[in-house]
Amino acid sequence: MNFKKLCVTVLAFATVLAVTASSASAATCTNASLKGVFGVLDGGSNNGDPEVTLTQINFDGVGSVSGSFTNSLNGTVSTGSITGFYSVAKNCSGFFTLNLPGNKTDHFNFAIDLAKKGLQTIRADNGLIKPGFALAQLTCAPLKKSTFAGNLAGTMAAFGPIAGAGQVIFDGKGNISGTVTFDLGGGFDAVPISGTYTENANCTGTAEFTPQGFTTANFNMVVVNAGKEVLIVETDSGSTVSGTLQK
Repeated sequence: MNFKKLCVTVLAFATVLAVTASSASAATCTNASLKGVFGVLDGGSNNGDPEVTLTQINFDGVGSVSGSFTNSLNGTVSTGSITGFYSVAKNCSGFFTLNLPGNKTDHFNFAIDLAKKGLQTIRADNGLIKPGFALAQLTCAPLKKSTFAGNLAGTMAAFGPIAGAGQVIFDGKGNISGTVTFDLGGGFDAVPISGTYTENANCTGTAEFTPQGFTTANFNMVVVNAGKEVLIVETDSGSTVSGTLQK
């Protein structure tokens, strides 16, 4: 290949790369880009106290939201319905505002992923440090017999800081089994678990896990990604724990 042909080839290749990069960076969004039901899990600090929140939000594609939430603030658990509104900028960032019981309002900023199937979120209220994420429900699929890889972390009343990871098996009939390794303040213990779960028609539900030798822990959950992932938050008083399960 002579020098002239080489230059033409290099120029053509560079042009393709530039067009591709330009197309990727020129992704445009509107409120209609965010439509459907999402599970949102965020956690961190609320004026120095640990806080985790699990929310199921329906974005209507126009600018309004509705749904429900489970919140644990320093071990005090509350649940309820939400309404609000959202706005998506051309660059696929945006914000949403949630109106909660007691005239409480939460503010979030977010960025939509390229596939428009998820969000990265952060609370935008003074005194809070709460990053999070959202996953699209896609379709409301019942939990069939499946094995999930799971994790959880937070603070339990009986143990203090706690983390866990392992396999959680849903049998499709309301029963749970598996094995989880727990880190209780730096001490590790791998134990079998048992339990039960329920799933509502809207893909919210409950689960209880009983690690062998420990007391039962109760959770609210939201099933997302067409039944391939589950977001959980503990509902026991004194505990601020959340986690995720993935096939």
